[in-house]
Amino acid sequence: MDDLVVIGAGPYGLSIAAHAAAAGIGVRLLGRPMASWRDHMPEGMYLKSEPWASNLSAPGGRHTLEEFCAARGRPAVHGRPLPIGTFSEYGLWFAARATPEVEEVTVTEVAPQGEGFLVRTAEGPPLATRTVALAVGVMPFTHSPEALRELPPGHWSHSSGHRDLTRFAGQDVAVLGAGQAALETATLLAEAGARPSLVARRARLNWNTVPQPLSRPPLRALREPHSGLGTGWRSWVWAELPWAVRHLSAARRERIAATALGPAGAWWLRERFEGRVPALLGHRLRRAVAAEGGRTRLGLTTASGESLVLDTGHVIAATGFAPDLRRLALLDAGLRAALATVGDGGTPELGPGFESSWPGLFFAGLLTAPSFGPSMRFVHGAGFTAGRLVKGVRGRLGARGPLPGSTAGARQDRDAAGQPNPKTTFLR
Repeated sequence: MDDLVVIGAGPYGLSIAAHAAAAGIGVRLLGRPMASWRDHMPEGMYLKSEPWASNLSAPGGRHTLEEFCAARGRPAVHGRPLPIGTFSEYGLWFAARATPEVEEVTVTEVAPQGEGFLVRTAEGPPLATRTVALAVGVMPFTHSPEALRELPPGHWSHSSGHRDLTRFAGQDVAVLGAGQAALETATLLAEAGARPSLVARRARLNWNTVPQPLSRPPLRALREPHSGLGTGWRSWVWAELPWAVRHLSAARRERIAATALGPAGAWWLRERFEGRVPALLGHRLRRAVAAEGGRTRLGLTTASGESLVLDTGHVIAATGFAPDLRRLALLDAGLRAALATVGDGGTPELGPGFESSWPGLFFAGLLTAPSFGPSMRFVHGAGFTAGRLVKGVRGRLGARGPLPGSTAGARQDRDAAGQPNPKTTFLR
């Protein structure tokens, strides 16, 4: 029986596995490494966060994005956007050095068994484990307007369903949303030869400002501190004090998770978007119907209550992700129904070590935002999560050091060529 099975090999899953292995916990890591980034983001996208705020987490602060880029002669500097492809490569590089070997299997069920869990996969026999950490990312929680859901296949898609937008060259495409995903998807469509239009409920678009230099006069730095989630004291609190958010009332935590750090476009995207993508702002989607020739008609309502029909060749819903345990089909239905949730929402109530009300079941990532705040929606939150969660696992296992009989303890660190480096080992 394993000590810990981590399900999901994105930034959170990789970081948790790195900390667990370094702690001597017998950990297995299941999933496709960096799947969301490699498979569900179009070519040409960039990280919105600063490189220094986009590190995966390993004990001792090792294996940073800057280290990866420096070894390849690529810039990873403040104020310069980094391609998504580079970040995906960094995640694979991190996995090769900091975690046990990633097992690329598809998990189909996590169910209670005795004092632990049984993890079933599509590729092999089930795994027995004492604890489970679910770091499944955002893909189970894609959100789309209800009006689109009755359209025939092919009329609409979610923005996360596209790796290559050139297929829309020469077509009319309506993009729904007002956040970075919507704005960047619409821009990339225009640059790929499509004719996009943006439809948003918001009356105006929000754009982030050019980031302030890292080195600033002390008074200015005090007034507007930098953080992994942006500049300013509010962002600093969300980034640096997730533990404090957990002590707020459930209603307040839900409100913070839903409203903090709302939709906004990156400063470097604005010039590429404006003048190229027409935007219907203050428009609500009322209905959507299939039309002749494979086209789609959207019934919109303006801010003044007037009706408008938009005829388009395809609709892309860049409307984000809505965390909800009911969408997590791989979790045993009885176990899922037994979990305590945050307020009236569908996310798990968690202890300080990210453990749910079911002993031994831990969560990481988007589902934990109503417990620990908005930083859990971003890569930056992986650092806080990994250390706290592994501490919680150790507490659940009753560990006081490297665990006897572990099946996958800390492995040797590796040098830049990927070879074992006997001079460097994980800190314990």
